[in-house]
Amino acid sequence: MAKRLLITGLVQGVGYRASFERQAVALGLRGWVRNRRDGSVEAEVDGDAAALEAITSWARKGPPAARVDHVAIEESATPVAEAFRILPTV
Repeated sequence: MAKRLLITGLVQGVGYRASFERQAVALGLRGWVRNRRDGSVEAEVDGDAAALEAITSWARKGPPAARVDHVAIEESATPVAEAFRILPTV
């Protein structure tokens, strides 16, 4: 089942999205990541359970320049069919 993540903290302007994308692709996940105008980063990921656990664990740390305060995770009923990509800010 797909998961939606909302990551807050110092997560914009530190390479978070690009790093998240690299991790997701390396784990064979499908989905997307994007910045939000409120300063958070949002992602939707789909793949096997071990890969989902790995990306959520990585999201709690992020790249070296990031400071992650919180990662909210919820189940998403919508399966993600496409390859992983970075979406425009919303």
